[in-house]
Amino acid sequence: MAVRKNQSTLTADEKRRFVAALLELKRSGRYDEFVTTHNAFIVSDTDNGERTGHRSPSFLPWHRRFLLEFERALQSVDASVSLPYWDWTVDRTPRASLWAPDFLGGTGRERDGRVTDGPFSASGGNWPVNVRVDGRTFLRRSLGSGTRELPTRAEVESVLAMSTYDMAPWNSGSDGFRNHLEGWRGVNLHNRVHVWVGGQMATGVSPNDPVFWLHHAYIDKLWAEWQRRHPGSGYLPAAGTPNVIDLNETMRPWHDMSPADLLDHTPHYTFDV
Repeated sequence: MAVRKNQSTLTADEKRRFVAALLELKRSGRYDEFVTTHNAFIVSDTDNGERTGHRSPSFLPWHRRFLLEFERALQSVDASVSLPYWDWTVDRTPRASLWAPDFLGGTGRERDGRVTDGPFSASGGNWPVNVRVDGRTFLRRSLGSGTRELPTRAEVESVLAMSTYDMAPWNSGSDGFRNHLEGWRGVNLHNRVHVWVGGQMATGVSPNDPVFWLHHAYIDKLWAEWQRRHPGSGYLPAAGTPNVIDLNETMRPWHDMSPADLLDHTPHYTFDV
C-alpha cells in the first residue's frame, strides 16, 4: 500500500529515488505521454461543451485516476516510490525545501524563466521539454511572479466548509466545493498555485514541471479531507446530465473507472496524516 507523504518529511534517499524514477520515465518517453494526455483535455474541456478533466464535477476523480496511473508508472521503475504532496499553505516561499537543488530545483532566471539548478534544469540534459506550447525546450518557472501569495490555511478551511460538492451549471461558473477548490470561483485554490509557479505550470502542458504531481496530490488530499468532514455529501451530478460525467459514467481516456469507483482512495494509497 502506497503512503503519500508530505514532501517536507521525505528523507534524502526518498527524494533521490523519486527523482530517479521521474528521470527514468522521462528517458523512456513514458513521461511525455502524461503531458500529452493532460494538454489534450485542457484544450477540449470547455464550459459549454463536453468537459471531463477540468471545469467540471469530474475534475477531482479524473485527476485521482490520472495520478494513480502516474504513480504506478513510477512504481514500475522503483516499487518503493509514492507520490509526495506539497502543502502550499505551509511551504509558501521560493525558499521552501521542495525547491532545493537536491529535489525539484528553484525558480527560473529572470530573462526567460529557465530553471538553472536541480535535476530538471536544462544544463543537466535530462529534462528536455518535448510537449510544449512554444519553441522553448527547457523547464521554466517564475515562482511568485504571476500572483504574490499562495492560498492560506484559512482560505482552504473556507472551502472545506462547503457542504455541497457541485451544482448546475456544472462548469467554471458553478458554486460548491469542487469549483471553489479548482479555483474558478471564490478564494481560488488549485488554479492560483499553477499561476504562482508559472512557466509551464501556468499552461496546459503543466505536467512538464514535476511539481504538478505534488500539487495535485495535495488537491487530492483536500478532497479526501472534505469527504471525511461531509460524509452525507456525495459526488454530484448523479445521472442524466449532458456534457459532464455523472456518478456512474466512465471517464475518458481510460473508460475503465467512474467517479463512483474513485470516491474511496484507501484501496490504492493512504496519506501520512
